[in-house]
Formats: sequence, structure tokens, C-alpha cells
Amino acid sequence: MGGFEDDEPPSKRARASSVESANLPESFCYSKSINPLGGTMARPLASQGKEVMVGSKGVIKRDEFVRIITKALYTLGYEKSGAVLEEESGITLHSPSVNLFRKQVLDGNWDNAVATLNKLGLLDENIVKSAAFLLLEQKFFDLLRNDNLMGAIKTLQNEISPLGVNRKRVHEMSSCIISSPQNFLLAFPKLGTEASDSRLKLLEELQKVLPPAVMVPERRLENIVEQALTVQREACYLHNSIDGLSLYVDHHCGRDQIPFRTLQVLREHGDEVWFLQFSNNGKYLASSSNDKSAIIWKVDEDGELLLKHRLTGHEKPVMMVAWSPDDSQLLTCGMEEAIRRWNIESGECIHVYEKPGLGLTSCGWFPDGKQILCGLSDQSLCLWDLDGKEADCWKGQRSSKISDFAVTKDGKVIIIMNRDSTILLFNRDTKQERLIEEDNTITSFSLSDDGDFLLVNLISEKIHLWNIRNDPSRVKQYIGHKRSRFVIRSCFGGSDQAFIASGSEDSKVYIWHRATEDVIETLSGHSGAVNCVSWNPTNPHMLASASDDHTIRIWGVKKASTKRKDIGSSSSSNGTHMNGSANGNGFVHQCNGSRSK
Repeated sequence: MGGFEDDEPPSKRARASSVESANLPESFCYSKSINPLGGTMARPLASQGKEVMVGSKGVIKRDEFVRIITKALYTLGYEKSGAVLEEESGITLHSPSVNLFRKQVLDGNWDNAVATLNKLGLLDENIVKSAAFLLLEQKFFDLLRNDNLMGAIKTLQNEISPLGVNRKRVHEMSSCIISSPQNFLLAFPKLGTEASDSRLKLLEELQKVLPPAVMVPERRLENIVEQALTVQREACYLHNSIDGLSLYVDHHCGRDQIPFRTLQVLREHGDEVWFLQFSNNGKYLASSSNDKSAIIWKVDEDGELLLKHRLTGHEKPVMMVAWSPDDSQLLTCGMEEAIRRWNIESGECIHVYEKPGLGLTSCGWFPDGKQILCGLSDQSLCLWDLDGKEADCWKGQRSSKISDFAVTKDGKVIIIMNRDSTILLFNRDTKQERLIEEDNTITSFSLSDDGDFLLVNLISEKIHLWNIRNDPSRVKQYIGHKRSRFVIRSCFGGSDQAFIASGSEDSKVYIWHRATEDVIETLSGHSGAVNCVSWNPTNPHMLASASDDHTIRIWGVKKASTKRKDIGSSSSSNGTHMNGSANGNGFVHQCNGSRSK
């Protein structure tokens, strides 16, 4: 391997006591048969009923607590259980007036519903008016649905307008009432829904307007539990769980949730492995090598990687690969040579992209999957249709050494190298150009899944995290890995992409906590520089690394399988070795690429 100025290829260089029924009021005796546990919490004594607060901290109001549980039971469809809880606790979900109000709403009895609303004892006049507006608006829709145009007009003039609420909406109703029925339906979709559905939605809207003490909000208990789980997850420093969070115990992830042990060593490449990338669905891994080939690996149900296709046909080393958005196709790019497009299922080369007199240096997919992007040796970036027709081309002062680029998922922003220490963010719609300017030479970069952050590797053995949502700003820095001569690539990964992983020239893989910048794992096992890493996007416990030692290592959290750990033809001191190539049945599909016609 040469230095930064030698003949090494561009991609390789510069990288939670029963109470006797006698103690209960007579009206509760029937509940004994449906409450086999008979605990004191479920069947409180009269003295307990006087307590205002419950819980060890004394901050939970008992009435509110019981009411949201009752609401949850009804929401889940447990009507009998909800009714029993109301009867047994003596705490009703809603007052008789509110129950009458809800019934009138569901029956479409609008005039009586408005009258009942005014008897609920609400002190805020604005709330009363807002709720009355919702009721009368629905009455208005019902009258139009029943072709009672005059009734609708009278309601609008004599009942809705005097409220003085939402004048813009009143104006829209006034304007549309004289337009054609088709235009009116477009302006007010509620008219196109069933009466029962629209009334249920109206109840939900009323719950947002009325005080919670009057009408308990829908799914309030679920929301509280979700908030608690979210707080626990956010407080979990090493959160990387696959199974989700349990209600039975407080959540905590240990270091054993971060990939830290070698599960497999893949040895099918005959030379340095320069690049690898998991498919978007996490079911495949593609790798490329100095041996002029690329390999597609299949991730089986047990998490083992099996060789699916060996892709050959390039005349020069394969610098990189790129998965189509739907993972049905793969691009491979030879070193300043050609780009080949492959069918994943068959392994067939279905198109070869070339430009006379120029070499292709990088490849990628446009988000719609109907076009591809390629970097060329003249420092331009081209957009091609799948059949090879050029759709657009951008020429500029891009670095000839590094040809990385990225496209946001909406296809609006293209991110390319502008100069050795500058990255250009170009908006195709607005033609706006924004710059990321570093003090040192940039060796590679990668875009986060949400398109808001860019991970930039520098020649100075630093990795910078940039927020590019608006004006680019550097927010984090990661150090510790080694880089002196070659292109070393890093990636986002883990649950919610909460971690950063990178290769290193000291034969190790480094993992940082994205938010704190701390090195949390250093993975040893390779015997050569680690050029590239890729974190499985659907399995936060699976990480892959590619090395100059001709191997790919799959890192995980479980113990390596005794059935299959190494795949390839070379001996190894790490794990059990299996001779020959393995794809589940001993057969390797080797694909010799040919130009599609």
C-alpha cells in the first residue's frame, strides 16, 4: 500500500390481605365473583376512600388515577370492567351531565347538546363558545347532508355567527354555501364521511377543547406510559435494544448491547477489501475488493452471512458498491473504469455504464430508483437514466482524490466534494449552495438517515459531525482512531443511529457514543488496516468491517455459532474454519458481467 501521493486508488487513499366482603358496602358484594384477587387496592376500605393521593411519592391524585384507568378500560373494549371499576371505586368517569352530553353528540341532537353544554358549569366563556361552535358546525353539515339548505343558512346566521368564533371558518362556510355541491364537498371533506364517524371525531375534538376534568382525554393512560418509556430510553446511555422496552422493569442497556465480539469472519475475497455496505432492509451485505470483484452476502434468519453471488467482470479493482432504494439492484464501480448494475436475485449484470475517454470514480442511486449518479475522473458529477442516457451533469472544482457524494432522501440536495477541504451542499430546486469548510483535507463523508447530519472524516485523524439542516454547523468531534495514509470510512449506526463507528489503520474498529463523543468500544481482530465499516440498519446488534487482511468481520453481541463462523478458504486462528465457499448448499454463483443490449 502506497502513500497519499503514490499510485493507490482514490478510494483507498488519504479514509415496570384479602378484604372480607363483610367489610364492604352491600352494593359491592357481587364483585367478589369477578375479582378473584380481592386486593386492598382494588377494593378500598371506607377510610382509604378519603385519601386524596396515592403512590409512594404522594403526587398522584387518586380520583384522576382511577378515572384514566377507567378510560383506558373502555378504550380497550373492556366495558364491563370499566363499569365495575366505576361502581367499586365510587369514582365515575364522567358526571351524569357529561354522559348526557356525549349521548346527545353521538345521536346528533345538536340543540339539546348545546343546552347541556351550557349547564356543565364551565367558567371560561371562550371554552363554551369554542365547544358550541364545533357542535353547531356539525349541525350545519348535517343539515346540508340532508339537503336542508335553508336550515343550514339559518344555523349559520342565527347561531354560529353570533358566537364570534373562528370568523375565517364562518366566512368559508358562507362562501361555499352558494357554490356548486362539488366545490363544497372539496372544501369540507366532513360532508363526505358517514354521520357516525364524523360524530366520533367531533367527540375527540371536543375533548381537546373541554377541560380534562370534564372529559378525560382519549388514550391518556397510554400517553403517560409512552412518555415514561421515552424518558427511560433517552436516559439510557447505551440504548441499543432490539426487543423494545418492558413495562415490568426500568429500562437499562449495558455494554453487552453494543457489538463487541466477532461472530463470523468472511474470507472469500482474494485481496484487500475496500468497501462494504448493508442493504436498506438489512437482509444483504455487499462488499468490494482490490481483487476486482464484489460479493453479495445474504443474512439468514439466524444472523449468519452466506455467500449469495460473486460479481466479476470489472477489469480493475472495485472501489465501491451502492444499493438501489428497493434493494433489488446493486451498482459496482471499478477504479476509474465502468459502473455495472446487477440484479440481486439472479446475480446478472444488466447494464454497464461508461463515458468515452473518462473513468468513473463513484456511484450512487437517486432516491426514486430510476436514475443513478456517478462521479467522473474529470471531477464532474453526472445523473443518468437507467438506460445510460445523461439527464444532468455538474462540473466543478471537486477533489480528484475523493469522489464521495450523497443525496438527501427527498432528492433535493446533492452533497459533493468541492475542494480538498470543502463540501458543497447544492439544492437542485432553489439552486442554493451551502458550504462545509474544514481546516484539513477531507478523506470521506457519510449522510445520516434523516438527512440532517453529515459525518466527515479528516486527514488529521478526526471525525467531525455537522448539522446541515439549515446553515451547516459543526456539533461533535470524534478522535482516537488512526489514519496516516489511506481512506478510512466511518458510519452512523445502532438504535436511532446513536453511535458512530469507524475503521482505523491500527487494525481496529472504533465505536463512539454519538452525543457524548466518548469511545465506548475498541474492537480488535483484524490484522490489517480497517478500511470501511457498515452497521446493519435493521439490526443494531450487527456491524461489519472490511480490512486489508482480505477479510470481513461480522461483529455482534451473542456468542459465535459453533456451526459456522468462518467462511472462506484461508485458515484462521479465530473460530472454526470451513473449507470451500458456503452459500447454504456448497454452491457459489459466480457472475461474469456482460454489457446489456
